[in-house]
Amino acid sequence: MKIFRFLTVALLLVLFSCSKEEEIPQLTEARGYNMLLIGNSFFRPYAEKLNEMAFDAGFTNHNSTTVFRGGENGRPINFWNDSSSAEHQQIKSTLDAGNIEYFGMTFGHDSINRIEGHYAWIEYALQNNPDITIFISLSPFDFPNGDPNGTRPDWNTFASDNGFNSIQEFYDYYINEIIHNEIVDQLRIEFPSTKIFTIPTGLATFDLAQMNIDGLLLDDIDMFGARETSIFTDSKGHQGNIVRETGGLIWLNSIYHVALNTNTYQTGFNTDLHEIAKQITDNHDPNYKQ
Repeated sequence: MKIFRFLTVALLLVLFSCSKEEEIPQLTEARGYNMLLIGNSFFRPYAEKLNEMAFDAGFTNHNSTTVFRGGENGRPINFWNDSSSAEHQQIKSTLDAGNIEYFGMTFGHDSINRIEGHYAWIEYALQNNPDITIFISLSPFDFPNGDPNGTRPDWNTFASDNGFNSIQEFYDYYINEIIHNEIVDQLRIEFPSTKIFTIPTGLATFDLAQMNIDGLLLDDIDMFGARETSIFTDSKGHQGNIVRETGGLIWLNSIYHVALNTNTYQTGFNTDLHEIAKQITDNHDPNYKQ
């Protein structure tokens, strides 16, 4: 009887020990992705921020090959058409080597065929990367105060001229009716087995600019000025650090699904940029999320 009781207690201890261990979360290294990122100056800051933020979030094997050119030269169709350029060759050689899991691009086109640049690169990428995922980063409209050369009015006039009450309303239409319906949907038809999604990067610019106008930022931020303390650094609308940090968080959530309400990355600003980025990603059309 004593032997039986001893064995029973011993067995219960073993079972209890096993069940307790199963309840303890096993810490594993978060898996990063191997990426190819190509674009212009409205794309580059977020690609660079993603590298920093992904490592900070524990994705230690995150890796990206980045290829950048300014302005229209950074659009997919321009990279594709400039077949003799070093950048074109670098993109192709990176794709030729295989093992690219994510391929990120800007949007933009030269002709009425809005998908030709993206189509060409996706078709090429699939040859050696059949399981690749594609994303398109959505840049904001440029020239918030208008083009100094007079070719583009300020944002409010630009929106009004196109029949919208605000630049945010115009941008919402542009994303949903042009980018999603006429580019992403068409690419999905052409490549039905390939995952294609968008990142609403440009909303960081519009939301922060509006918050600055409304006096809602908790930092002393100028609309134009130095990168460290401004929304915009020039008339073109290039991004100050507060926009870059917010856009980087949008990328981090969109690609790696990092919960922004618990992420501890230090942005360097008093304004809760994590919350702003979270609202933007939460409100992004789920049909165009990853």
